[in-house]
Amino acid sequence: MSKQPRAVPHHIAIVMDGNGRWATKRFLPRVAGHKRGVDALRACVRHCGDVGVKVLTVFAFSSENWNRPADEVSGLMELLAAALSREVPQLQAEGVRIHFVGDRTALSEKVRNGLALAEASTAGNERLVLNICFNYGGRWDIAQAAAKLAARGEAITEANLDRAMALAHVPDPDLVIRTGGELRISNFLLWQAAYSELYFTDKLWPEFDAAALDAAIADYGQRERRFGKTSEQVSPPAKPASRKAA
Repeated sequence: MSKQPRAVPHHIAIVMDGNGRWATKRFLPRVAGHKRGVDALRACVRHCGDVGVKVLTVFAFSSENWNRPADEVSGLMELLAAALSREVPQLQAEGVRIHFVGDRTALSEKVRNGLALAEASTAGNERLVLNICFNYGGRWDIAQAAAKLAARGEAITEANLDRAMALAHVPDPDLVIRTGGELRISNFLLWQAAYSELYFTDKLWPEFDAAALDAAIADYGQRERRFGKTSEQVSPPAKPASRKAA
């Protein structure tokens, strides 16, 4: 009997949690954990491309993260600037298209220019779409979409809101992964994750490697996605083989 192909999500979204705790456990500054988290993201992007995932969306910096210690926030901004100059050429070579999703008004001009340059330089790539949610929040996303429609005089309907969301350029995520052991989505993709499968792992983000991603995808492959339908509607029972008259 031929083996059934593995179900691979078209779109995976990840809350990359646990960088700070990973560093604290090793008596390192929290920013060291974020640096190791960049390494984990690089490996995750590459593995997603290898296994056939077409869209990867990651929660890099939430709108609530501004409340963290000033030195950590400053370190994250510096890390983002450094990562842009170092990682983008390799992502370009690997066919990854980058989108930054979130409110850019609070970011420095240097960071904003870096984001725009990364998007422009990878705009023609088609192997994998990488959405990096930076200064993003699910409530902000819904509010900005509603404001956009109101400014244009459009009716606030589900369909119109969907088209005005910050991730309107990709389909909704099939699988949302959260690392770090917490069992919540923390204001991430509140609109888009309405029917996503959720997967939680105790692994801290710097420890989340290709094997851990494969485990999440394998778990996803065991799920039955019904979207409000019954099991019978999604997978109707096979018809019995007809018997020929003797």
